[in-house]
Parts: sequence; C-alpha cells; structure tokens
Amino acid sequence: MSYIHFDKTQLINLNYSLDREIIRTNRGGCYTSTTIIGCNTRKYHGLLVVPQPQIDEQLHVMLSTVHETVIQHGASFNLGISKFPGNYSPRGHKYLEDFDSEPIPKLTYRVGGVLLQKELILDTNRDRVMIRYTLLDAHSPTKIQIKPFLAFRGYHHLSKANNTINKEFVKVPNGASFQLYPQYNPLFLQLSKKNKFHYQPDWYNNFEYIMERERGYEYQEDLFLPGYFEFDIEKGESVIFSAGLSEADPTTRQRAFEKEIARRVPRNNFENCLINSAGQFIQRRDGKTHVIAGYPWFGWWGRDTFVASPGLTLTQGDKDTFLEIIDTMVADLHGPLFPNVGSGVMRNLSSIDAPLWFFWSLQQLKNFTGDTKTIKSKYLGKMKGIIDGFIKGTDFNIHSLENGLIYGGMEGIALTWMDAVNSDGPVTPRTGCPVEINALWYNALCFYHELTGDGEIKQLSEKVKKSFNEVFWDENRGYLADYVNGEYKDWSIRPNMVIATAVPYSPLEEGQMDAILEIAKSKLLTNRGLRSLAPDDPGYKGYYHGNQYSRDQAYHNGTVWAWLLGPFVDGYLRLHGKSGKHFVEKIIKGFDDVMTQYGVGTVAEIYDGDPPHRPKGAISQAWSIGELLRIMYLVKKL
Repeated sequence: MSYIHFDKTQLINLNYSLDREIIRTNRGGCYTSTTIIGCNTRKYHGLLVVPQPQIDEQLHVMLSTVHETVIQHGASFNLGISKFPGNYSPRGHKYLEDFDSEPIPKLTYRVGGVLLQKELILDTNRDRVMIRYTLLDAHSPTKIQIKPFLAFRGYHHLSKANNTINKEFVKVPNGASFQLYPQYNPLFLQLSKKNKFHYQPDWYNNFEYIMERERGYEYQEDLFLPGYFEFDIEKGESVIFSAGLSEADPTTRQRAFEKEIARRVPRNNFENCLINSAGQFIQRRDGKTHVIAGYPWFGWWGRDTFVASPGLTLTQGDKDTFLEIIDTMVADLHGPLFPNVGSGVMRNLSSIDAPLWFFWSLQQLKNFTGDTKTIKSKYLGKMKGIIDGFIKGTDFNIHSLENGLIYGGMEGIALTWMDAVNSDGPVTPRTGCPVEINALWYNALCFYHELTGDGEIKQLSEKVKKSFNEVFWDENRGYLADYVNGEYKDWSIRPNMVIATAVPYSPLEEGQMDAILEIAKSKLLTNRGLRSLAPDDPGYKGYYHGNQYSRDQAYHNGTVWAWLLGPFVDGYLRLHGKSGKHFVEKIIKGFDDVMTQYGVGTVAEIYDGDPPHRPKGAISQAWSIGELLRIMYLVKKL
C-alpha cells in the first residue's frame, strides 16, 4: 500500500471523502483541483484552471469537471458525481474501489465485471490537463462516454446560464475546440484514439459547492455541456482525454503522459510529500518567477514569498530558482516597499514587514550557500534604499522614531502579517511599533553592517537594540509587548514576540529568549503550529468557521499557523542546540497525519486554535511547506 491511499469504505463515505481535496499545479501557474472522488465542493475546483492574461490577472476555470459513463450490454453506469439541490447526481462514487496518489492521483472503479482506472496529470509546461483511462478488466465489449462541463469564468466567480455564449465547436484531430466567449482562449478537448463526438449543447443548472455555502458565499452555478465523446475500449487498453489551450497531437499523448509521470517527485513518505508540494508553488510565466502563496485562491504575496522561498528552494539545493524569485520581487520594489500583493500598476504596497523579511531571506541564502558575493553585488543598493526609506519615512506613515524604532500604521490599514480587515476595519490593527517589525528592523541593520562595515548603521543598530529592550520588555511579565503606540502597550500573548528570538541578529539576551519561548510553548504551541493568541485572552477565538466576518475575527485571534513553527524552532534550537533535536523532531512527526487530510499530500494554511486543530483556510500554503522543510533541514544539520 502506498503512503497516501484511501479504500472503498472511505471513498463512498461522503462525510469523509468530500473533506479531502487534491491540488496539482504546473510551472505556468495553472492547476487542477477537486476532491478525492472528483466531486467539486468549491468554486475554485476545476480540472483545468488557467491564467487568461488577456482578460485580467486572475485564474479562470475552463473545464469544471467531467462525468464518465461505462456502457456494457446496453446498460449505462455513470461514474461522475456532482452536488445539486437536495441530492448528489450521478452517484458514481459508489463504484469506487481505491484511491492512490503514487506517483499521480489514481482512481479505480469496479462496475460489474469492469475494472477501470483513471489517472490525472498536468502538463508541466503547457496549460493542459490529461486524464488516462485504462481498462484493467472486462468480460465483454465496453464503451466509455465522457461529458465535459465547461465554465469559462474567473475562479472567484460563478457561471450562469445565458444565451450569449458561442455554442458552436470546431473539429480538431480526435476532438473539438470550444470558445464560449470571444475574450477567452479556445479550449481543445481531444482523445488519443478516434472517437465520436455527439453534439448535444445544453446548460446544466444549479451545481452546488458545499464549501462555498459553508463560507457564506454564493454557491450555485450553471455549467455548459456541449455534448459527449464516445469510444470503444478493450481490456488492457489506455485512452487519454486531453483538455488544453492549444491543440495537442493525439498520437503523442501516451508518450507525453509517461514523460510527465517520470518528472514527478514520488510521494512515498512525509518528506517527499513536502518536496513534491514545494514545487507546486513555483510559477514561471512571462520571464518572471513567483511563489504562489497558497492554493486554491491565493496569488503571490510579498511577505509570504520571502518567508517561504528559502525552504521551498534552498533546502533542495536550488539556489538558481531562489535568485530568480528574489530578482522578480526586486523588479517590483517601489521606494523602500515591496508589493504586499500584485505587480506593476496593480500592486498593493501595504506591507511593513515584506522589506524586512527580504533581509532575512538573503541571510538564509548566505547560511545555506555561504554566498555573500552575490548579495553584495546584486542587492546591497536595494538594502540601503530600504533602510534609508524607513529612516526618512514612507507610505502608510512608516517611519523611524527618535529612539530608532520603526512606527507604522494609519486608519483602516493593516500593515503587518496580521492583516485581516472586515467591515469594521482592521481586526488587529497594531498601529504603532509592532514587536516583530522592530526585531526584523534590528536584524536588517545588523546584517547590512555585517556586509558593509558601515559605522553609522552600527550606531543606529545599537540604539535600536537599547530602545527595543526598554520599550518592549517587561521583567515582571517575562515577555515582550506585542505592539507599542506612545504610552500604550499591548500585552496580548501572541507569537510575534517569538520572531525576536529567531532572527539571526536578536536584540534579546538568552534569558529573555528562554522566558519568551517557555510562554510560547505553554500557551501558543500546538501540534500544528503556533496559535495567534493565547487561549486565556478574552479575545481568543478557538474555531475558524462561518461567514467572512466570523472567519476574519478568528484569523489572527487564536487560529493556529503552521509557518510560525519556523521562528519557534529557530529560537528553540538557538538556545538548546542538539539537546533540542528530539523535541523538534516530535513536532515534525506530528504532521505525518495531515498528508491524508484536507489538502492531500500537502499542509494547510491554518488550523483551529482548539483541539483537535482541524485544518482550515487554503488547502496548501507555501510558507507552511517552506518552513517545515527548513526546520527539517536544521534538524538534519544538527
């Protein structure tokens, strides 16, 4: 049995199987995602979700799902499954025998004497998904019909039946192409063997996405079915269905499929699952290399990129990709600020910490490779520009105070990673001097001085260290204030102070670090990461659920974040060294179970603050994966 496997009893139990999703991406930024039984539960699910840059900066669902039918002796057996009001139809999951993920997602169906295998794979370099059907066993002539349901809509939206679509198709080798709306690329649906396309255009109404309903969003959509493809299949034969934005050569599909399988990192253990997942976040398109923050709905984010990149790339010895990512980000540097999200004229610069995580990311390059020459030759000027910009002051009231600390914030804007904003404004505004920002600021100054020997920067760093301890540290409490604004100090126990123990240049003494980490260990640490607020705080929310407003209230007020294990482990190993190895290994081992939960083979964005810490948010998150890989590397290094 493979590392990730589900049996019939699990697959036919919808309460179980609909909670488990797959996500596969390619280098061009397209993805395929659904549940392990092929029933879409989110508007973000789709067999082919691709960029359409001629329309906007978003991804678009082209092919939502397919329903297959096996025909023997004139009897039809529908293998598909979708949710409609009041029922699931068809209920093809009842024929499922097995789900395997090694090396790619593979479903096995048994219908009477028919044993059919279905494998799913994305083309690495093209906007194309391929499904291979293999008839493992059959006692009589067998036909298969494939019904493709088309969406042609942005992945944040839903499709509705209308009379404006182009219902016509164009014949292509072993298939047909469709272009429902003129602004879209055509979608080519083809098979590796000759078949008959039955043209029966119609709308199917009210597909329901139960996860969207649970999240308080619109959850019903209409999909267009142009007809169906039909072909004979013999025992032992494999037939490939291809859906892409360019015409494929049907004669090369089998070879192309095998070539793609050979490229895959096996998912035969926990570490390989993380490595496999790490590659899913790297997007190369139009000469740029970005890190997608999370799937299925995130784009790329500045701070997430700098935090995640070392773990995603340098732990695998991939310095080149790391530098491609950094160079792509540097090209979008605007004054002293990196985009929080977006690029060019579409950028949003509201991130006070992204420029400071940039310094930390370069420190990781130095730690992993010893290469300071590249840092000095390519990035030193950018680093100085960020420091000068923070000292002089920049957008969002970000500036240096007289005591050297960094202040930032303005009404209605959340600048730190705790950036949830609802109708009432920022949920955790933290206007003033946030603790992790000033720890990162001190670290940035020290790193710049290390590279240059700049005396003025050294003097400023010493001033910042003194001010940091005077302003944030409380000897009686034994921990740091979360943020300070004038005379006001926020003493909420949050994980931000842990970052001050983790940065390569910490403004703290060992005794202070030890006290902070002990509090974090007792109040914040779980087997899925660190809580964003201590449970005994009046503002604590133990469950992340409900509509957008409710979820935003919990997002940074108790919800567990896996990426925060990175800073916690950095600080812990700094103090305990080899003696802390067993404790950290136990934390890592605790994640073994998540490989068969929620996002299969990957790690979620967040988890409930209260046990059993159920996975929530995006099913696969870059900095969750990146920081787990990085701390595994640190432990091995010990």
